Amino acid sequence: MTASPVDPLRFPFGANWRRFLETVDDRIVNEAVQSLRVGLGAETLSQKSFLDLGSGSGLFSLAAWRLGARVVSVDIDPDSVACTAELKRRAGAEDRLWQVVSGSALDQQLLRSLGQFDVVYSWGVLHHTGAMWQGLDNAARCTARGGRLWVAIYNDQGRASRRWKWVKRCYNRLPTGCKWLVWGPCLLRLWGPTMLRDLLRLRPLASWKNYNSHRGMNAWYDVLDWVGGYPFEVARPEQVFGFLADRGFRLLRLKTCGGGLGCNEYVLRCEPETLVNALPAAESHRSGQ
Repeated sequence: MTASPVDPLRFPFGANWRRFLETVDDRIVNEAVQSLRVGLGAETLSQKSFLDLGSGSGLFSLAAWRLGARVVSVDIDPDSVACTAELKRRAGAEDRLWQVVSGSALDQQLLRSLGQFDVVYSWGVLHHTGAMWQGLDNAARCTARGGRLWVAIYNDQGRASRRWKWVKRCYNRLPTGCKWLVWGPCLLRLWGPTMLRDLLRLRPLASWKNYNSHRGMNAWYDVLDWVGGYPFEVARPEQVFGFLADRGFRLLRLKTCGGGLGCNEYVLRCEPETLVNALPAAESHRSGQ
C-alpha cells in the first residue's frame, strides 16, 4: 500500500519547524541528545542504525547522529525535509552516515526499500498522518529484531479529543490573518493555568521559559503545532499495547500524560523470536547485516 492522499486541511508542520530552526543552538541539541540517552537507556548509538520517521525539524536526527548512529530521516513535508537537510549541512555529516529522504510514513514501498533499523523513532508523528494505525504498523515493520521502537501518540480523552479535532479543523480552514481567533483562546486554555500558578508563586512564566529542557523543544512552536496539528487521531495506551504486542513487541518504557492532554510515550522492543515484522524484499540497515 502506498501513501494516502495529503489532506487539503493538513497543517503546514514544516513551516512551523522552519521558524523553530532559528532557535536551535547547542543547548537545545544537547537536551535532545540527553532525551535519547534516557529513553533508550544507552550512552551511545555507535554501530546502530536510526530511522527518524517524520523528522520534522531534524533535531532528533541530529541528536542520533551525534550519538554515533547511522541515520535515515523521512518526512513528507518539503519544509521539514529542508530543515533536516539544513541541520545535516550544519553538522557536516556525510551522506553515508545521514540520509534525508522525502516520503510518507504511510508509503510501504518506500519504507521497504529503506530496510530495518536498530531504532525507529516517530515522536508525535503517526497521529498526524490521517491513517495512524497503518503508520504504526509500518513503523513496527521497519524495526529490526531486537531493535527499539519509540513512538508518542496523542492520548484519547473521549469527548475532549473530539472537541480538539473540531478546533483543529476550524483553525486550518481559516485564512492566515484570522487564525489568531483560534490560537489566542487555545493558548490561554493550554498555558493559562500554568502561567497563573507561576505568577502566584512569584515565578513569572517559569514553566514557559524552562519548557525546552523537555526534549529540547520550544513551547511556542509546540503550542502552534498542537492547535493546528491536523489530521488528528488519538489512542488509549491499552490499544497501542495490544496492537504492538500482536506484532511481537514488548513494552520497555511508558511515559503517560496522566490521562489528560498530550502524548503517551512508548519505547518497545521487537522480540528476536518474532517473524511478523519481517520485510523480505528489504536490505537491512541493522549493524552487521
